[in-house]
Amino acid sequence: MIKELKLLLIDELNLEGISPDDIDDDGAMFGDGLGLDSIDALELAVILDQRYGIKIKSGDDINEKIFSTPRALADFIKSNQQR
Repeated sequence: MIKELKLLLIDELNLEGISPDDIDDDGAMFGDGLGLDSIDALELAVILDQRYGIKIKSGDDINEKIFSTPRALADFIKSNQQR
């Protein structure tokens, strides 16, 4: 799931010059880590809904944890996937 997620991040968020091996499984996705921003978070929420049937509620306290690292997001997808 993590490799699939890394490829999804690269393709859907247009992360140019980055390969899946460049993304640390436990590295931060936002800020100084992968460098994603709030717009990327919104895009990710849409992608999770379309691809996996997972609804992310805006402003939910758990979102920071869900989107903290690729591993955390992959674990969340695995446990909540509906498709």
